[in-house]
This record gives sequence, C-alpha cells and structure tokens, in this order.
Amino acid sequence: MRIASCLLGSALAVALSSGPVVAAEELSGTLKKIKDTGTITLGHRDASIPFSYLGGTSREPIGYSHDLQLKVVEALKQQLGLPELKVRYTLVTSQSRIPLVQNGTVDLECGSTTNNVERQQQVAFSVGIFEVGTRLLTKKTSGIQNFADLKGKNVVTTAGTTSERLLRSMNVEKQMGMSIIAAKDHGESFLMLESGRAAAFMMDDALLYGEMAKARKPDDWAVVGTPQSFEIYACMLRKGDPAFKKAVDDALIATYRSGEINAIYDKWFLQPIPPKGLNLNFPMSDELKKLIEVPTDKSAEEM
Repeated sequence: MRIASCLLGSALAVALSSGPVVAAEELSGTLKKIKDTGTITLGHRDASIPFSYLGGTSREPIGYSHDLQLKVVEALKQQLGLPELKVRYTLVTSQSRIPLVQNGTVDLECGSTTNNVERQQQVAFSVGIFEVGTRLLTKKTSGIQNFADLKGKNVVTTAGTTSERLLRSMNVEKQMGMSIIAAKDHGESFLMLESGRAAAFMMDDALLYGEMAKARKPDDWAVVGTPQSFEIYACMLRKGDPAFKKAVDDALIATYRSGEINAIYDKWFLQPIPPKGLNLNFPMSDELKKLIEVPTDKSAEEM
C-alpha cells in the first residue's frame, strides 16, 4: 500500500512538473502540424529594424517582434511537450507574407504587420504587439515639415504596406502631384531617400527611426509630420484555427503580465542595437502601454 502511494505520488509529481502537455489526438490545425513534425516555421523580415531583421553575425532574425515570437515558441514547447521543438525560418516580404501564411508555408509571422479589417478577411491576428503612427523621414535640410510639403515631390514608401495605400489615396484626393515610388522593402526605400531619388519616405514612425539608426549620418535625418493613421502591429496566423490563436495570445499576454515585455522593449528601443550599435531613443508610448495593459486583437480601425 505504501509502495502504491509512493508510485502514485511520483506519477502526480511528474505530471504536475511537466506542464500542460496536450495529447496528440486532441490536437488539430497548426498545433497538430507542429506536434507531428516537431517543427514550427516562423516568418521573418530582413530589414524591419528594430522589429524583425537580419542584423547579427549568425544571419538569423533578431528584433523586438522576433523576441516575442520566440516567447510563443517557448510556450508551445511546454504546451505540446516538445522541449526539442525545431524552428525553421522563412523570409517574407510585405507582398509575400500573407500568401505564405495562407498556404501553410509559414505558421506564425511576427514582424511589422499591421492588423486591419481588410487583412482580417485573409488571415487571423494575435493580440497587438505594438502601436505606430505613419509619418515621414526626410533630411533636416529638406524643408519638409508635414505632408502638405510633399506637393510635386518624389516620395518613397514600401510596396504592399498600408502606407502605400494611404499615400496613393492622399495623392488623388488632394491633387498633390507627387511621384510615388514603391520600393521592395524598407531598406530599399531608405536607399532611395538617402541617394536623393526621393525627398521623403513615408512609413510607420518606429520603422523610420530604425532606418535612421542605420544611416551613414543619422543626425542628418528627422522624423516629421502629423501621423496620417495609427496602426497596431500583431502576429499573423492562419484563419479558422482558434486553438493555435489561443496558444499564441496566451504566450504574448503572459509576457505582458510578467513584466518581461518591459525588458524586451528597452533592449530594442532604448539601448544600442545592431548593426551599428545606435540607440533609437524611442520611449514606450501611452498607446502601447494601454495595449499591454489591456491586450486586444482588434485593429486600430475597430477601436
């Protein structure tokens, strides 16, 4: 009897210490795919500084959003009982990220992807991970202080982004006569600006600070203009998979509630970052503090 009690006690201890492992037969969708293959495929960007980019010697992705993505991976290791869960990385662009999530190539994309009502028809989004305003990056000597100053000028933005849609609508509605350049990624957009082929670069303010940080002469540049929209970034996953969405949301919310989010934010926005060891000096906004305090998967349009 004593031996049986000891065995029962040991079994309970093991069960409790191993965490909430889910039986394979209970799984469906992405969780089942990850469990069966022992691999999760993460979508990442190569130039969305400081969210998701290639900036280290290993040439693997780094950044604020990537660190949050890895928090999800750690939670899945425990939930699925896969301590050796393998991570496969797939590079995505502004144009390819939604199709690659939809067709199953990428399981989870955490970068600088805006959650909006239009995209919700194609993919699902986690609770928000960041909030930005769309502004302009320009030379301090350009004379550009706001969007009205762009009339008749060359303006660059990144193809497939909400900034491109906003800029084209503004050009038509206000008859501004801008020549709009749609570059393939943020790095190319900044190159257009830095080389003088564009007078300003419209994008999310945090990304503009990231581009400024890697410039040859960061002090030559300024982020200006009244935000034309406020947008919430979120991690992107396939539609119709509530169990996987819950796992992703739970991992992010746990990171917020534990306070770990503050160290992650400080690391990428208030400390020197690769590739040049420059500090973005971008304090956490009141909007982001609220998003962390009261997590939501709604877009800025719905709030």
